[in-house]
Amino acid sequence: MTSRTRISQRSIALALLATLLFALMFALPAFAQSAPAVVDPSASPSAAAALSQPLPAVTVGKIGGEPVSMPMQVLLLMTGITLLPAALLGLTAFTRIIIVLGLLRQALGTGQTPSNQVLLALALFLTAMVMMPVFDQAWAAGIAPYLNNQMDFRSAWTAASEPFRGFMLAQIRETDLMTFAGLSNSGPYATPQDVPFSVLAASFLTSELKTAFEIAFLIYIPFVIIDLVVASVLMSMGMMMLSPMLISAPFKILLFVLVDGWVLVVGSLAASFNPV
Repeated sequence: MTSRTRISQRSIALALLATLLFALMFALPAFAQSAPAVVDPSASPSAAAALSQPLPAVTVGKIGGEPVSMPMQVLLLMTGITLLPAALLGLTAFTRIIIVLGLLRQALGTGQTPSNQVLLALALFLTAMVMMPVFDQAWAAGIAPYLNNQMDFRSAWTAASEPFRGFMLAQIRETDLMTFAGLSNSGPYATPQDVPFSVLAASFLTSELKTAFEIAFLIYIPFVIIDLVVASVLMSMGMMMLSPMLISAPFKILLFVLVDGWVLVVGSLAASFNPV
C-alpha cells in the first residue's frame, strides 16, 4: 500500500470521525440522558431516581392498529444527523475553501468547469486535511477516553469540543466577535471559554466570509487585467462585435496552467488558516 493511499484512507477515516462528532454535538441531550449518570451520594433518593430515569419512548405511527414507538434517544440522534450540513458549513474550514474555489472558477470564465461535484470533493478533502490536527486533538482528548470508558460523556464532550472552539477562535476577527457580543447583550469575556457558542459560531462564519472574499479579490486581479488588455486590443482593431471573453478565456486558462494555479490556490488556502 502506497503512502498516498494510506493518507487518503486516513483522511476519509477522520472525515467520518468528524461526522460522528457533529452527530454527538447536536444529539447531546439524548446521549447525556442515556449515558450513565454520576450520582452524588449525599443527594436525596428522589434526585437519584430522577437522574437514572431514561427518556420516554415516542409513538411515531401505527401498524395494523398497533402503535409503533421509538426511543427518544434514537429520535434525537436522527434529528441531530440532519444538522450535519449546517455543522460542516459553520464549524469547519469548508466555507472559506468552497467560496474561494467557486469565485476562482468564475474568474477563469469557464462556466461550469470544473463542475460543482468536483469543487465540492476538492473542498471536502482539503477541509479534512486542514481540520486533521483538530480531529486528532478531539479524538485524543475526549472521544477515545469516552469509548474506553475512562471518562463520562459530559467531560468527554467538553474535552472533545475544546479543539474546535480553539480553531474557531483563532480565525475570528475581534470586531466580528464584539459585534455579535453586543447583539446578544453579553460580554466582555474574561476568557475564551466564556464566549457563548452562538456568538462564537456567528462570529466565525462572518469572519470566514470576509476572509474568503479577500482571497478571491486577490485571485481576480490578474484575470481582470487580461480581460482589460484583450478588450482594449479588440477595440483598437475595430472588432467591437467580438466578445472579449471568448478571446481572453484561453489566455486566462493558459496563464493559470503555466503558474500551476491549482497547487498555488490550494496551498495558499491551507496556509491561510491561523494555527490553534
